[in-house]
Amino acid sequence: MEKAVFPLILVMVIAVHGSKANHDFVADGEYIKVKRSAFAVLIVFAFLVVGLAIAITKYMINKNAGNEITNEPSLKSSQGNRVHREVTSRWSGLYTFTKEEIERTINYANSRIYLGSGSAGQVYQGVLPSGQLVAIKHIHKTAMSGSFMREVEQLSKVRHPNLVCLFGYCDEEGDQYLVYEYCAGGNLAQNLLRSDSVLPWETRVRILRDCASVLRFLHTHPDGCIVHRDIKLTNILLTENKVPKLSDFGLAKMLEMEETKVFTDVRGTIGYMDPEYITHSKLTCASDIYSFGVVALQLLSGRKVIELDIVARDSLTKKAKDVVSGKKPLEEFIDPRVRDNVIIEDFVLILKMAVLCVASSSIGRPTIKDVFEEMDKALRNTTIKTKARKEMNAAHLVTQYTKALDV
Repeated sequence: MEKAVFPLILVMVIAVHGSKANHDFVADGEYIKVKRSAFAVLIVFAFLVVGLAIAITKYMINKNAGNEITNEPSLKSSQGNRVHREVTSRWSGLYTFTKEEIERTINYANSRIYLGSGSAGQVYQGVLPSGQLVAIKHIHKTAMSGSFMREVEQLSKVRHPNLVCLFGYCDEEGDQYLVYEYCAGGNLAQNLLRSDSVLPWETRVRILRDCASVLRFLHTHPDGCIVHRDIKLTNILLTENKVPKLSDFGLAKMLEMEETKVFTDVRGTIGYMDPEYITHSKLTCASDIYSFGVVALQLLSGRKVIELDIVARDSLTKKAKDVVSGKKPLEEFIDPRVRDNVIIEDFVLILKMAVLCVASSSIGRPTIKDVFEEMDKALRNTTIKTKARKEMNAAHLVTQYTKALDV
């Protein structure tokens, strides 16, 4: 456009100089009239030329854009799903892996490291070219039922510090993969059952608080209440610093905010499932609350069961209710491995909340907001009391050491 306007300015300058050059041949009064008339004509002419230049520039831009749009269908027709995946990837911020890249990532040491299996497929350890460890889930061919891309788009929109982060995906030659961040600490079941170390009391409370935090995020998501549907010990992964990350969204279900219930196919892990959901196929946010309550009871008691069945679940919940009602002593429910470190008032607070969570009817269960507030209160108190206890023990040791030296 600048190139188009420059000649116009040049023409105007020449015209003005030309009119001035004629001054010697025109009377002064007549010259002034001619000069004003010529100047007005030049201004009008200048606006017309500038307007024409702008119109031509817009026309050329629109023409080029039209050519790009016209060429897009042919690009799509030649590349098919690949273009769709690339567009989705740019929109979601996810990386689109090729199947060849997935194979190289999984077979980085010329052998596959199998991490386990979830509700939707097998999980393998992998290493990206950058050296970063990842977990790669190979989706069962029937797990997504043709909705893989929709699931990927939904997962890409759900981000929280206590959710396992989805890095990318692969949808090629009938195989589907999801690439997640790798949690070096293993799952919560493995940590709870380890014989060589004990999961400290304060860490257990922090895990419950963080899990309640991510559930609050999911249940109050702007796009609608997201019900995880499969909360259990093995789906809570831990980082090296024991930060919990809720995983396995293969069963996640998004409900509209105005819905109070939805009837759907019953899927999940039987020992953690809401009785109402099992009996009536009624899925609500309260279904996750029930599962959270079972997990909390396992962390409090240290019950050595990875996959609870209905009998084990009922035994666990009944014992908890008996303790809360006073039928059984509190000591019977405390994990003996952390008994000396438990802050009793916080243990009781969490136990009572967990019992409310596992109420047989969803009507009697607390909201996730209530659960989070109680877990947060327990963590704050436990942190303060644990720190004070450590300082007191340290001071006691110093006193004993001093006395020993005096002797």
